[in-house]
Amino acid sequence: MFSWLFKVVNITLVLLISVTFLGGCARNDMAEARMPESQITQAILSDPKTFNAVLSQESPNIFGLTYDGLVEENPMTGEIQPALAESWTFSDDQLNITFTLKENLKWSDGEPLTVDDVVFSYNQLYLNEEIPSNARDSLRVGESRALPTVTKVNDRQVRFTINEPFAPFLESTGLAILPKHILEEKVIEKDRDGNPLFLSFWGVDTPPDQLIVNGRYKLKSYSTSQRVIFTKNPYYWQTDEQGNSLPYIEDVVWEIVESTDTSLLQFRSGSLDSIGVSPEYFSLLKREEERGDFTIYNGGAAYGTTFMAFNLNQGMRDGNPLVTSYKSKWFNNVEFRRAIAHSIDRDRMINNIYRGLGEKQNSPISVQSPFYDPTVEGYEYNTELAKEILTKEGFKYDDNGNLFDAENHPVRFTLLTNAGNRIRESLGSQIKQDLEKIGITVDFTPIAFNVLVDKLSNSLDWEAHIIGFTGGNEPNGGINLWNPDGNLHLFNQKPQAGREDIEGRVVADWEEEIGNLYVQGARELDFDRRKEIYDQTQQLAMEYLPLIYLVNPYSLSAVRNRIQGVEYSPLGGAFWNIEELTIADE
Repeated sequence: MFSWLFKVVNITLVLLISVTFLGGCARNDMAEARMPESQITQAILSDPKTFNAVLSQESPNIFGLTYDGLVEENPMTGEIQPALAESWTFSDDQLNITFTLKENLKWSDGEPLTVDDVVFSYNQLYLNEEIPSNARDSLRVGESRALPTVTKVNDRQVRFTINEPFAPFLESTGLAILPKHILEEKVIEKDRDGNPLFLSFWGVDTPPDQLIVNGRYKLKSYSTSQRVIFTKNPYYWQTDEQGNSLPYIEDVVWEIVESTDTSLLQFRSGSLDSIGVSPEYFSLLKREEERGDFTIYNGGAAYGTTFMAFNLNQGMRDGNPLVTSYKSKWFNNVEFRRAIAHSIDRDRMINNIYRGLGEKQNSPISVQSPFYDPTVEGYEYNTELAKEILTKEGFKYDDNGNLFDAENHPVRFTLLTNAGNRIRESLGSQIKQDLEKIGITVDFTPIAFNVLVDKLSNSLDWEAHIIGFTGGNEPNGGINLWNPDGNLHLFNQKPQAGREDIEGRVVADWEEEIGNLYVQGARELDFDRRKEIYDQTQQLAMEYLPLIYLVNPYSLSAVRNRIQGVEYSPLGGAFWNIEELTIADE
C-alpha cells in the first residue's frame, strides 16, 4: 500500500510547489549530523493552511499521512488498489459499486471506523453543497452534473450509485474518510450566519490530540513557521507479513523552511533526509552523492504543469471591475494571449533555469498520462510574429519601442507568483525580460503563498500569475479546472461558497466547449474514444490559451541511503510507500 500526498481525484489547488534550491555558500565538507533512529525529516516551504481535509485547497497539506480513503492509486503501476476497503464489485450496468470494508478498522482515538463514517463523509461532507470542497466536482456525473448516491448496505458494505456510466467512478472513491463521531455535530450546528460550524473546525490552531485520523500517522505537534511533527498511529490498520504493525518509522518531521536556499544548506549539512533536486544544482548534488551518502532519483518528466495565466473574469463586485476594464480587454483577446505565448523563450528557460533537465509543456494533461496528446503544438518563440499579431489587433509602438493599446494605455500588468520558489521566481524574471522585447512592462511581484491562494480563490484581485498544478493519469482530475463552474476554474473563477457574488461574469464558447468535453470524456468507457475526446480538450486549450504552459521539469529527488525500501515514482515521489520504509542500522 502507499502513502502519497492526499489525492482528491480532482486537481486540488495546489498550486504545485516545485522544490528548487540555491546554495552556493553551503559548506564543502559534509557534516556528520545524525538523524534519530526512527525518524525522517523533510522540508516544506510554507505552513499548513488547514487541518480540515475536506476544506483543503493547497499543497503541502498533512492529509497524505493522516487519512486513507476506500481505495488508492498505486503510483508505480497506475492501478487502483484497496485501502480501507477490502474489495469491491461493480453491477452489470456499471452504475453501482459495492465496497466491503476491512474488519476491525479504528480511528486514532480507538473508536471503530465503520460504514457509517463512509456514508457520513460523502453525504454530509463531500456532497454537501453548504460545504465548499474541491472534491465535489470530481464526483459529478454527466451533463446534469448529478452527484452519486451513497447508501449503507450492511455493517460492512456501502454502495455508490450513479445515473450514467462514469469512467473514473472507482478512482473517485479515494477521498479521505473522516470521523462521524467527532464531526457530525459540527455539520448540523450553524453559526450566526447560518453556516455549518464545520467550516471553522479543525483549523491550524486545533490542538493535535483533538485531530482524529485513520492514516499511517497522526499529528504530534505543530509550531507555526517552525515544524510539523507526525507520530505513528497505533491503530493504523495495515500490518506486514509477520503481523507487525505499520509504519515502521515512528516519526515524520516537516521543517518549515520558506527559503529553498536554506533547505539546500540543511540537506547538505545532514539535517534533512530528502530534498527535491533543482536542475540548477543537480550537478552539485550529483558530485556529492557518494560522500553525502544519498541517492538522486530521476523519474523522468514530472506529473503536473507550470503555467502563466491572465485573469479573464469580466465580472464586477460592488460596481467595480475585478480587472481594470482596458486591461480586461487585452487579457480576453486571444490574439493578445497568443502574442504573449510567442514572446516567451522556453528554450532559454530549459537551458538557463532548468539546466537542460526539462522539456516544453504544451498540454494541460501530464506528459506521463496515457491520455497525453504528443501532437499538440506549442507556440514557438518569435518576437517579430508577436509584434505583428499585436499591431494587427490595434496595438501600437512609440519611438522608444513601448507598446500601447488603441486607447493609448501603456501595456503594463502585474505578474504574481509564490515567493520562495526559486524556479518560479526565475521564470517570472525571464518573462519580464522577454516581454520587454515586445514593448510590454511587467511588474513581477512574488508574494507569500497563502496571500496568493487568497487572491486566486477569494478576492480574485489579480492580473496575471505563474503557478503550477499537480497532475495524474486520469484527466477527469482536471474537471474542476476546466468546468466553468469548477472550484479551480481560476482563470475565470466564479465566487466560492459564502463569498460575495460577482455581476457580469462571462463564459466564452470555447470555455463551455472544453467543460462539455470533459463531461463526455468521463462518460465514455472505451479508452480509445475517451482519448479522442481528451485530445480535443488539449487542442482547444492550446488554441485559446487560458493557460500559457511553460516547462515540464524532470522529477528529481535526493534521499538519504539510511532510508531503505524507496521505490521512486514521479507520481508518488520517494515516500508513497512510507509505511514500508525502514531506517538502516548505523
